[in-house]
Amino acid sequence: MDASDAPPFQLMHLDHVVLRVRDMARMQAFYCEVLGCTVERVVESVGLVQLRAGDSLIDLVDVAGGIGRKGGAAPGEDGHNMDHLCLRVAPFDRDAIVAHLRVHHARISEFGSRYGAEGMGPSQYLFDPEGNLVELKGPPAPADDSVDGKST
Repeated sequence: MDASDAPPFQLMHLDHVVLRVRDMARMQAFYCEVLGCTVERVVESVGLVQLRAGDSLIDLVDVAGGIGRKGGAAPGEDGHNMDHLCLRVAPFDRDAIVAHLRVHHARISEFGSRYGAEGMGPSQYLFDPEGNLVELKGPPAPADDSVDGKST
């Protein structure tokens, strides 16, 4: 791509994601009480609740509201809104995170080291109340100065 083909902007960060939801109260409680989001703005006329997640927003749109009806059927077992949403968290203490999720009866999934915007690092998957996969991502792991586990 030459300079004339480059976009006239630079990507900065994820601004927001929009989730179409069946049970607004339950989803808002999960994202606020379990994951620590705060309510930024509510627009009842279109069935929208915007939640602050660090520097980004998670928008919850009621599937029965004005915006939500445009997306077709509600998310369910046979179809979801997306593959997953990833939230960078700090500090990343897996034991504390899992204990917190269990207290809130969150459905916990796989743990692993996964690549994200800052590089490889710890990652805990879980599901929100409507089955959307959420990833809690920790900081990048320290650089490994070895090849195949052997120091160079």
